[in-house]
Amino acid sequence: MGVVVRLSSVRVEDGRVVGHDAGATLVRRLLRVFPGSQVIGPVAQECDGFSVVPLEDVWGAVVVNMDVIDSPSLWHTLRLRDPDPQIMNFVWWHPSRYEHRVETACLALSCALFPTFCNSERTATEVRETVAAWTAPHLYERARTAWVNLGVRLDHAQPREEPAVPVVLYPAISLDKRKRPDLFLHVVERVAARTPVRVEARLEESQLVEEPALALSGREWAWVGPLTASRATYWEHLARTTAFLATAWEESYGLAYVEALVAGAVGVFPDRPWVRGVVPPSYPFVYRDADEAEDMLHRAVTDTAACRRELDRAAGGDFQGWLRARHDDDAFDRAVRYWVRQWFGVPVEPLSGPARP
Repeated sequence: MGVVVRLSSVRVEDGRVVGHDAGATLVRRLLRVFPGSQVIGPVAQECDGFSVVPLEDVWGAVVVNMDVIDSPSLWHTLRLRDPDPQIMNFVWWHPSRYEHRVETACLALSCALFPTFCNSERTATEVRETVAAWTAPHLYERARTAWVNLGVRLDHAQPREEPAVPVVLYPAISLDKRKRPDLFLHVVERVAARTPVRVEARLEESQLVEEPALALSGREWAWVGPLTASRATYWEHLARTTAFLATAWEESYGLAYVEALVAGAVGVFPDRPWVRGVVPPSYPFVYRDADEAEDMLHRAVTDTAACRRELDRAAGGDFQGWLRARHDDDAFDRAVRYWVRQWFGVPVEPLSGPARP
């Protein structure tokens, strides 16, 4: 039995999954975890280490569905050819993204009917609470949910290169309201009035013409541009990043923040529950309002070495060691393989050719 990955927004170009967003990154990770696996797409093609297969050709495989809300309808489609479709939900975002009651009910039903693997403990808790609140007790009691922190590729981190002028990163690729870009701009503008900084924001192309992006790009101390061309370039930029200001109201895990922390940037976080899954309990740079955010970010860019020593103390002596022990993506690789075996009863083998009977 092989693995087929489904994400409707995935893009495959020149034999590779392209894009720097979390969805594309996780599809690539799943393809690495399950060598020889497939991606559902409109046209069959052979790619670099995997293949693209149309949905109508999928049969006898475990479908890891990242479009979780659609799993019941996906099951019905597969059932036309496969007497026993095998679907695993992969929840890689926070359930609060669905605000309409119909969407929430569909998500709850999907996670009650199909084994669900989550990208963090916080996400798994939210999924269980949603299933409990929106489905019948007999469905909730039979729901199967597991989780692991996504983690990062630790070997991607580059040696630090401290910039002449401190660099502050906008740690997201979109300007969604839940990211609160208006708060980010408000705080960094006040910090820039107190000390020289360079603020950088690398955004998805569609976001570059949004009002917050245009407002930020109009500041002489800011640079706003497209995403880096490669992951290697991305990590090179992180190695020269001094600090970042997180302003999101809600996150399921926070992959971009963990990557920046692993690269050596000092992170300033809002006092929100999701932050507790990213940093140690006594992490010192957690703000309650814009004034605290300004003061913490100012310290991070003017007394960076002292801030890093505080991070070490908060982590029991070695902040980087703490991060690497809790956010290594090897744990994700092991966990997703384990749960596919547990839930579907057989070892997962690479697929060769179309997943047909």
